[in-house]
Order: sequence, then structure tokens, then C-alpha cells
Amino acid sequence: MVKLLWRFGLLVLAAIGFAWLADRPGQVTINWLGREIHMSVLVGVALLSIALLCAYAVWRVVSMIWRSPSAAREHWRFRKHRKAYDSLSRGIIAAGAGDVQAAARHATIAGETLKSEPLVTLLTAQAAQLKGDRAGVKLAFEAMTKSADTEVLGLRGLFAEAKQAGDWAAARNIAERALAKNSRLPWASTAILQVQTTAKDWAAAAATVANQAKAGIMPREEAAKKQAALLTAQALADEDINPVRALELAQQAHGLDATLVPAVLVAARCQIASGNTRKAVKMLQSCWAVSPHPELIQVYSNAKPLEDAEERFERVRDFVGKTEPHVENACALARAAINAKRFDVAKTTLEAFVQDHPQARVCGLMAEVEDAQGDKGRSREWLARALHASRDPIWVSDGVASVRWTPVSPVTGEIVPCEWKPPFEMAMGTQWQIQSAGETPLLETQVEEAKPTEPTRLPDDPGID
Repeated sequence: MVKLLWRFGLLVLAAIGFAWLADRPGQVTINWLGREIHMSVLVGVALLSIALLCAYAVWRVVSMIWRSPSAAREHWRFRKHRKAYDSLSRGIIAAGAGDVQAAARHATIAGETLKSEPLVTLLTAQAAQLKGDRAGVKLAFEAMTKSADTEVLGLRGLFAEAKQAGDWAAARNIAERALAKNSRLPWASTAILQVQTTAKDWAAAAATVANQAKAGIMPREEAAKKQAALLTAQALADEDINPVRALELAQQAHGLDATLVPAVLVAARCQIASGNTRKAVKMLQSCWAVSPHPELIQVYSNAKPLEDAEERFERVRDFVGKTEPHVENACALARAAINAKRFDVAKTTLEAFVQDHPQARVCGLMAEVEDAQGDKGRSREWLARALHASRDPIWVSDGVASVRWTPVSPVTGEIVPCEWKPPFEMAMGTQWQIQSAGETPLLETQVEEAKPTEPTRLPDDPGID
């Protein structure tokens, strides 16, 4: 539309020019080769315009003839590149569909013409991966690293190859190179973190998580919890060889996550060993209020090793009495009462938790109380009930139960929360009826016992040592 208006404007201007000349007549005389030519100004201008148009047309024809060889070359080059790009497109589609032969064939065709095209190298690497040619894959990704445009992509491919080969040292170096190119590169930072956790370099992994939070790769709240877990793992590793360093790390972890029980346990043990019992007790009490755990009360009970069982029972009662009623409170107080031979107190403490579906440890404590009071029959009944009772809490990470806390998943190796909870729940229809002494305990099952939804096999290496 714009071109049409522009041409129409030129015609209007030409018409106005000729009209202006027509209104102003004059003569033009040309003396050339002994001849004299007379004409009007209007005719002279018209002839000049026609001559210029003819000269322009001749120039265009000559120019086209002069440039025809190069134009032909450009045409054939264009067709060749179009076919190459078409092969490249078909090859990428074939690689995505898993067609090994088509991907390799199209990669070869495209590579003959588009030698400097990064996508050709990528297609070559994908074709080699589909064929299982590890050497070809490595060569393709190494070629990518030589170009500034594809260097990071090549490094990512080399990292995947090193990881698959189990060469963690090379994988870490490659990820560090990629992170040096781009500090906000999520995969490189995550890759370094994975390598560090695999090598159990907890301190370096904690620093990486902190950098991820600063770079915005990970939310700060999530990063704080993961950093706390990693610092705690390092504190557990240093507790026996460097208790001062372990205490420092555990306190940092506690500051990041006040509900992390292992961090409090390490800090409390180190403080008790150094004579700071009051600080240890204060930290244990604050953690017990939000995350009750039997090891907390165990460390608290052993804070004064010279006291007798009665004194320890009084301290434990004061300790748990400051918090809301909880099964952990009841079990801790009942254990201390049994050790102090205050069996009535132990039974009274456990009464609120023996109804419906008590945990196995509650049944075990009740059996111990009945046995200590001389009622062997009811003791056996409680032991039988414990076999089918709700499972006791245990550390569970990514569906795998473990007797030890672990900062990383034993399944994926990622940093996931390790929770203190029963490994699985039993069906609500299971009910026990405790009969009088000497009678067999009855089990009424309204529905089948629930199958475990999480694996109960303990991992060989939870990742702390």
C-alpha cells in the first residue's frame, strides 16, 4: 500500500511539472555535428526523460548479464542450504522419536553443508547417544565447547557423560567450568551440589546451597532448611574428632532450623562434654517443645551421670511437665519412673495412650510395668499386643526407614527432609481386647492389616559416616 501511494505521488509530481512547463513555453536549440536542432522546452524535457529511462533499462540488463554467474551460484547455494536445514529439522524430529538410523542419516546430510551450525553438532551428539556410541557423544560435546555460543551446552553434555561413567571428579570440574561461565545457571549449581553430597563434602554442599539462595535459584526458606541439614551432617562427622568445630556447626544449623533434632543433639552433647550443662539443657528444652524426640530426653537424662534414678526421674518429670501431653512425654516419663521403681506412676502416665491403637513401645513399657509388679500373664498379653501394635516412629527419608538420621535421600541422593514418624500406619479396624489374667488376648480385625506403603528395609549407608 505504501509503495502504491509513493508511485502515485511521483506520477502526480511529474504531471504537475509538465503542466508547469507547458504554461511557460520556450525554445531549445542544439548545435551538434554542423546541424542545428530547434525544439520546445517541453519536448526537450520529455526526450531527456525518455533517454534516461532507456539508459537505466540498458544498465539493468547489462548488470543482470554481468551478475548472472554469481546469481546462479547463490541460487544453488540457497537450494543446498534449504535442503540441509530440512534434513536438520527431520533429523531432530527423528532423534526425538528415537529413530536411530534416520537421525544419523540426516545428521550426516546436514553436516556436509552446515558445518558451522551448532544444531548439527547437537543432532550428531543425539544420534550418537541413540546408537550408544559414548566416544562419539563425547567428541560431539567437546566440539560444542570450542564455540562460545554452545560452550555451556557442551559442558552440560560432558557432565552427563562423566556422571554416567561414575567419574565424579571430572563431573565436578565440568560443572564448575559451567558455573564460572554463568553463576545463575541452575543445572550447574545443582550438579555441583549433587557431586558434593555424593562425596559427603557436607560443608562445601552447605556453601553451595547458600549461593543458590543468593542467586535466586532456590527459595530462601527451603535453602535454610537444606543448609541446616548439611551443616548438621558435617557436625556429626566432626563430633568425635573436632568437638569445637562440631558445636559451631550445630549451632549454625540450629539457628537456621530450630526444629532439627540432630543439630540440637550434637550441640547439647558437645556443650555437656565441655561443662556447659545449663546451655545444653536450655537448648534441649526449647527443641523438645517443638519437636519431641526420645534422644533429646536421653541426652538430658545423662547430663548429670552421678545422680541416682529417683533424682533423674524428678528431673525428667520437670522437663516433660512443661510441655503439652504427648506420647513422647509419656514414654520418657514412664521409662524414668520404671528405672526409679515407681511403677504406679509409669502405669498412670501411659493410661492415656493405651486406648485404641497404642504404639509398640507403649505396649512394651506396659509389659515391663506388669512384669515388675508380678503379673506375668498381663505382661505376656502386652507383649503379644506389641507384635500387632502401631509401629514406633523411626527416621524416614524419601519413603525409606532408617535407625539413623540422614541429610540426603537414600533413593535419589537429593537433600530431602528426614522425618521422625512411623514408617507406615496400620488399618483402623485392628482392635485388641485385653482379657483378665490367664486368658488369651483377642484380636478383632474388621479390615485387613494395611500393607506398608514405604519400604522398611534399612539402607546400607544413610550417608552420615
